[in-house]
Amino acid sequence: MAKLILHIKSSYLSRGIILCIAALIGAILIFFALCTYTKEPSISPLLPKSNIKEPVDQNTFYDDPKTRYTMDEPMTNWDEKRRKWLENNPNIASKNKNSVLVITGSQPWSCKNPKGDHMLLRFFKNKVDYCRIHGYEIFYNNAFFDPKMKSVWAKVPILRAAMLAHPEMDWIFWMDADAIFTDMEFKIPLERYKDHNLVVHGWPKMIYEDKSWVSVNTGAVLIRNCQWAMEFLDVWAEMGPRGPNYEEWGRILRSTLSDKTFPNSDEQSSLVYLLLKGEKKWRNKIYVENEYLLHGYWLDIVGNFDEITRKYEDMERRDVRLRRRHAEAVNEGYAAEKGRYVGEGWRRPFVTHFTGCQPCSGDNNPEYEGDSCWVGMERALNFADNQVLRNYGFVRPDVGNASHVRPLPFDYPGTG
Repeated sequence: MAKLILHIKSSYLSRGIILCIAALIGAILIFFALCTYTKEPSISPLLPKSNIKEPVDQNTFYDDPKTRYTMDEPMTNWDEKRRKWLENNPNIASKNKNSVLVITGSQPWSCKNPKGDHMLLRFFKNKVDYCRIHGYEIFYNNAFFDPKMKSVWAKVPILRAAMLAHPEMDWIFWMDADAIFTDMEFKIPLERYKDHNLVVHGWPKMIYEDKSWVSVNTGAVLIRNCQWAMEFLDVWAEMGPRGPNYEEWGRILRSTLSDKTFPNSDEQSSLVYLLLKGEKKWRNKIYVENEYLLHGYWLDIVGNFDEITRKYEDMERRDVRLRRRHAEAVNEGYAAEKGRYVGEGWRRPFVTHFTGCQPCSGDNNPEYEGDSCWVGMERALNFADNQVLRNYGFVRPDVGNASHVRPLPFDYPGTG
């Protein structure tokens, strides 16, 4: 009887030990499962950035009631305020050397042209693709930040507000809605502009000798986030409809610029005037770029896409490294290698700008025959998108047809 009792007790003891061990193993497994679940995945650099918590016990310029996003009051000591903000947010500051925020937008209302909104969506997709590939941020705006500054002047107050909203950004890049990135691999050479604060595409001879209002194009403007830029935007805006001498500036610009015929002061003519007659502190910090197409006139470009594509494919056939398949996240390295081979005169145009075309209203410049604007936009968008689709294994064989895509064979274009 004693042996039976002892056996029963031993059995209960063994079962208890087993249950305890099983419970312990289960707890360990749950713990590791939770750790694995909450651990940030290794591909996190490819995912959208989450907001970073700011130290709440440190005052910044945002806490100053005198800080204005609007252009009613001038911004002072912006470089110092921005520097202190970056010191308070070192995680952001260390990751954003030569960082870029691309800004584009459209009017607050829907397009009059039936296909206008769809076309604007495709223009925006193009910019989103470019920013994703190069690690840039993007902001799409469809509001007027200053009721007096609409149409071509709308960009100026947006640039001011964006600098305040994004002190972590070194550069703000304005792109008109009707401008397209058509070289998705090209990286803006920001180091070239280390001594300048504003970059615009232009032609020095047309500026200083011809005094033409189209000697620069402000459809794509790169501006540094700094005190100089804050002050420059104030000066620039004073020449527009929010300034007290708007009509007088129209007369001054017409008398100064040889080919300006319309009466109003516009932002592009005003920038040419500042390059010609502005104070030295403005002129010396503006870089007039023409070594690549920061602005490319669409009518000179869209007919060359097939030839450019052929030359790029010929280049890739000669070197297997250039056509090697790779992840989109590492595209910049392959693009840099291609850049060493690209010949003068047939590099893809960086930006193709549909000046005079009105995708939203449909009221295109009457000088453009028939549906040339629509055909050109379709070709440019598909030409750019083919460069994106390449990393997904597809291509549009005809850049005039957006609906037809086909998979690419291995080693394309070597065996394609």
